[in-house]
Amino acid sequence: QVQLVESGGGSVQPGGSLRLSCAASLWSLSRLCVGWFRQIPGREREAVATIDRRGVTNYAESVKGRFTIARDNADNSFYLQMDSLKPEDTAMYYCGAGGDALFPYCALVAVQTFGLKGRGTQVTVSS
Repeated sequence: QVQLVESGGGSVQPGGSLRLSCAASLWSLSRLCVGWFRQIPGREREAVATIDRRGVTNYAESVKGRFTIARDNADNSFYLQMDSLKPEDTAMYYCGAGGDALFPYCALVAVQTFGLKGRGTQVTVSS
């Protein structure tokens, strides 16, 4: 069974950094549109960032300039570097993947159609 597994979440003070990782088993991510989304209980899912197989990225306005998505096809993984974290970034973060679309079709809107999703990793930003 194909699995995506997130890691790297935790607690950090405002202004701090975290790096989330998403690793896949039993399926190559190299041609897929992949990305991250987050969710706070009681609120709608928010797409955070996507990256297509050519490395073209798309970010939510709320994280642009602070978060960086990258992929490593050799490791069959992708990452979310989160800098200058704010309390409002606190959420459960999920990685996902699906389809082989390129940007602009591999973009934030694609997160809603991801067929592969991880179980999430909690990020808490608090002083």
